[in-house]
This record gives sequence, C-alpha cells and structure tokens, in this order.
Amino acid sequence: MIKKENIKVIISDLDGTLLNNEHQISPFTKAIFQQLHNENYLIIVATGRHHLDALPIVEELGCPVYLVTSNGGRIHSPEKELMYSFDINSDAIKSVLDLDIDPEITTVLFKEKVWQSNKENKKLNSFQTVMNYPNEIVDFNAIKDLSAIKFFFTHNDHQKLVELKDRILVDHSDDFSHAFSLPFCLEFMDKSVDKSIAILKILEKENFTFEESIAFGDGFNDEKMLISSGKALIMENAVESLKSKLSHLEVITSNENDGVAKYLTKILLS
Repeated sequence: MIKKENIKVIISDLDGTLLNNEHQISPFTKAIFQQLHNENYLIIVATGRHHLDALPIVEELGCPVYLVTSNGGRIHSPEKELMYSFDINSDAIKSVLDLDIDPEITTVLFKEKVWQSNKENKKLNSFQTVMNYPNEIVDFNAIKDLSAIKFFFTHNDHQKLVELKDRILVDHSDDFSHAFSLPFCLEFMDKSVDKSIAILKILEKENFTFEESIAFGDGFNDEKMLISSGKALIMENAVESLKSKLSHLEVITSNENDGVAKYLTKILLS
C-alpha cells in the first residue's frame, strides 16, 4: 500500500474517469483538483482525445496540468506549449485502409487540425462539448497524405472490431500498438506511442518516478499507465474485461459519482 507522503503525482484519464457522463468536469472535481494543485501535487491528464479537443476541457479544472493526448502522440506543458509530437506515416496507414474494411465501420484519422472520417457518426460527435476540433467527411481513397497522430475504428458490434483488429495485426503487429478505449472504439498508435511512455517523459523532466504517482483509468488504453503507477485505481464503470485482467487493482466509485475526486479527498486531503 502506497503511503500518502509518497504520492507526489496525480495521473488521470478523462472520459469515463475524470469527466461525468455528459463529458464535463463537475464543480466538486474542479474544486478538489485546485486544492491538490495548491498542495503542490503534480497533475497529469492522459487521454485518447486530440489536444484541440482536450485543452478546453482541462482548462475547466482551473489549475495547471500536463496534458498527454492521442494516447501519447502529443504532450503539452501546463503553459500549453507542445513538448512532444509523433505522427504515423501515410504509407503505414494506407496499407491498413486498403484492407477492404466493412463500410458500416466508421474509420477516423486524427490529423493536426481536423479529424477525418468516412461518414458522420453521431455517437462520436456527442463526445465534443466544445467544437474546437472539427470533423471532415472524406473519401480516404482520394487522399494522398494519410499521415495522422492516430487512427481508429468504431462500431456498435464489438466482435466486428475484434475481427478487424486481428486482420490488421496479421501484417502490422510490429508497426502499431492498439487498444479498445471503449468496447465500440478500436484505436491504433505507432508502436512507440503509449500513455505510459509519454507520462514517463514528463516524470523524468519533473524529477519524479512512477512509484510516486497515483493513477485512475477505465479503458484498455489506460492499462500500461495503471500497471506502471505506484497506486492505481479502476473506475466502477470500466469494462468488466479490464477489471478482470487487472483484478489486483482496487475499483472505486464511478465517474458519474466523482469517483476520482472523492478518492483523492479521502487519501490525500482528509
């Protein structure tokens, strides 16, 4: 059990973790994080969201945070300066999109200023509370430059995405890492990109270690981050398969019930 005095760093995912079901930060969570900042805890938010999408959300916390976005493809400092960036090259993505993917599946590329998709997807649109990061419907066959920060596929049938993942990994297991951020969302990043790798860069810069951190998450894109941290908590609303895989980790109350802020209050502030 990690002791309170050994915790120097707080790490949290956004969707399903720090954000409620309306994809917003509650006033209670905001107040607790401002108090934690005032007590000199280093705060890192690590999300699968694009930085243009995530920046206005973390601003709502009202305190400085390091921001890891696109599952590690970008790192921004508390001053919003870009510290690190990595893009997947166009040819690698083209070889995946050439696989004759079921047209019912929504394909998304995270570009620097827009997210491109093969169709409109209302479920994805609902995640955007601030329209900082616009969507562009495109024909991927007609695009020459497919380079992107990350790419992902979404469909309500989880099994369809599992089958697609297996097809892609036949020839690309050395090129990409992948994760189900949600059961309906299959994400691919370059092999060198992961939330945990990006967080380590920040910790080294600030002279901290993972052992001094407490981390919160709810998706498979949080897995390595959770395993690496000195203390890790899984949200009650996380998928059962993640809870089973990391069964040694404590499960806390849901994102909708301010689980992260309530736990941090109990452990660090009371």
